[in-house]
Amino acid sequence: MITINSMNHINGSLESIKDKIKNHTAVVSVVGLGYVGLPFAVEKAKVGFSVFGIEQNPIRADKVNRAENYISDVKDEELKQVVSSGKLNAVTNFDKVAESDAIIICVPTPLTKNLTPNLSYIESVTTEIANHLRPGQLITLESTTYPGTTDEVMKPILEEISGLKQGEDFFLAHSPERVDPGNKRYTTHNTNKVVGASDANSLDVAVLFYQQTILDVVPVSSAKAAELVKVFENTFRAVNIALVNELALLCDRMNLNVWEVLDAANTKPFGIMPFYPGPGVGGHCIPLDPHYLEWKAKEFNFNTHFIALAGEINRKMPEFVRTKTWRLLNQKGIAPSKSQILVMGVAYKKDLGDWRESPSVEVVELLLKDEVDVRYYDPYVPEFSIGDHNLASVELTDDTIESADLVLIATDHTQIDYVNLVDKAQLVLDTRGVTRHLDCNQDKVVLL
Repeated sequence: MITINSMNHINGSLESIKDKIKNHTAVVSVVGLGYVGLPFAVEKAKVGFSVFGIEQNPIRADKVNRAENYISDVKDEELKQVVSSGKLNAVTNFDKVAESDAIIICVPTPLTKNLTPNLSYIESVTTEIANHLRPGQLITLESTTYPGTTDEVMKPILEEISGLKQGEDFFLAHSPERVDPGNKRYTTHNTNKVVGASDANSLDVAVLFYQQTILDVVPVSSAKAAELVKVFENTFRAVNIALVNELALLCDRMNLNVWEVLDAANTKPFGIMPFYPGPGVGGHCIPLDPHYLEWKAKEFNFNTHFIALAGEINRKMPEFVRTKTWRLLNQKGIAPSKSQILVMGVAYKKDLGDWRESPSVEVVELLLKDEVDVRYYDPYVPEFSIGDHNLASVELTDDTIESADLVLIATDHTQIDYVNLVDKAQLVLDTRGVTRHLDCNQDKVVLL
């Protein structure tokens, strides 16, 4: 039974934080200053909120405090402005949580080797926050995860350690990140934001908080619903990419050009959406997020067949690229172990420098196992490591291109002169279809 005193306490906590949010005097802590957290922190600081970035990597924290940008979606001048004005400061511990009004969690949610969720970062951060929790604070989780994480993992930790109650003493919500690195049109500010919470007060506060810097906020009925929205969005992409990847495998058997088929199909003005094949799927979302839903579904004795099959097909693509490379080398009478291959691009996405979870890197790893002399060029990735191999990007000269038995386009960075590449190359395997409409010697090009 809620007494008048307890109701006054709830209303007092609710109205206090809402007032601070409305007049932008709320102190905000953003946990994790990666490709989600740093753009978010800058956006909040730009409109006057005092923001602490809690970043346990001291190198990153120092860079933020020196206004040295390391995220392409953040503008250098905006980072400098909010740091120089004192609106954004990075720290390496959780001491600032006690004086914060809103704490936003943007930490990794990886998978184990067995494709099961690893929530260790979320659990660790939530425990740290709980140790500093006070009445009147908002905590939101932006990390992608399975439906139930906010309510079933975070809420018990926060309540048990702090002795406070969600919806009465503090407010807890889930608002999944929707960051598309390198997207110049849709940024943190103009990408619709889904927000869900398991109680009305938490939802009210969270929606108000996000409305201060995001044009359109979309409330949903629960944190679980918000969590499912995110994993569905990325599962949608994974399944459709798997469909065209499987079509590419079939077209290879049928001696048909999958790109010609897709380009023609995409001329239909209704009932179709463009997706394209490639050497696999990469990044921090599409290869991982569907498995969160697949894992959670088993709790309900439900097998997500589409999701499992999509993952299986997409994981086959690097091996298919390797097989097609072997075939082309054999046609030239060259054994893979005697060949030199120039790989164009190792980042997981064009015009970015992030090579983690990149299918292009997996292709390189497979070729190295075949004892191929692999060289690579990537203007955004000067060096990277695979096991015992440390590789550095070569200078892209005509001699570099001409000396390769095969040039393999693995990531389609836009700044590469593909016409010259094809002109100077002996043979090109294009896994991204980037050369298919170019005015170049198409006899030298083999499409995926």
